[in-house]
Amino acid sequence: MMNQTSTQNLSSISAPALSAMRPDGIAHGFYTRQGGVSTGLYGTLNAGLGSKDDRALVLENRRRIALDLGVEPANVAGCYQIHSAKVIKVTGPMEENRPEADGLVTDRPGMGLAILTADCGPILFADKGRKIIGACHAGWQGALTGIVENTVDAMVDLGAQRSEIIAVLGPCISQKNYEIGAEFKERFRSHDDAYKRFFVKALKPAHYRFDLQGFILGRLESAGVQAHKSGECTYADENNFFSYRRTTHRNEPDYGRQMSAIALA
Repeated sequence: MMNQTSTQNLSSISAPALSAMRPDGIAHGFYTRQGGVSTGLYGTLNAGLGSKDDRALVLENRRRIALDLGVEPANVAGCYQIHSAKVIKVTGPMEENRPEADGLVTDRPGMGLAILTADCGPILFADKGRKIIGACHAGWQGALTGIVENTVDAMVDLGAQRSEIIAVLGPCISQKNYEIGAEFKERFRSHDDAYKRFFVKALKPAHYRFDLQGFILGRLESAGVQAHKSGECTYADENNFFSYRRTTHRNEPDYGRQMSAIALA
């Protein structure tokens, strides 16, 4: 079970497996959409610079998250997420032009790593003893092509011990709300027939419901790390989470993004 807390009006979900690390200098949060300054469709803690929200409001929201983590806003590194398996090793503050990638790792004190999601899976990683952290954005494409494994490998390259890495999958869309067509299922089966276990039939003919959370957890476990999940569904819980799929179903013009972040504070 995850713990939901509110600090400085921010609302975040913390994982007990990672929360125990704060005295050791590792802070984290799966931030909800509550506690920011954005309005309307973006209400209120929209962290997505790629949205059509007022940029000044988004930057203020991101500043609040950084301060909640205990690091300087300029030291919270992010990337231009492209649903890839690419991972960046962060060695210091990054310029505003974010590199194209979907995973980040660092061993530098004072640095934070941030991932944005709105249905995809945010994963935070930490090797407590060696003070090495990671974060990745795992949509179905990234998860299928290796973002989980590449993030773990990048942490190991920095000196992390694979079996000592704690990985927590935060809020993302649940199987109940993730309906897809037969061609989507076949794409997974073409990689490994065993992946069919992550699909169940939907009511609509030739449609299925995909267990993204289960699939990601399976990849984490296969990578040899200590895998956990929060379990919340971003589609179902409109009060706390933005959802790309919910926005699409409603024909809304845009959507916000929630931030998940971890820091060597």
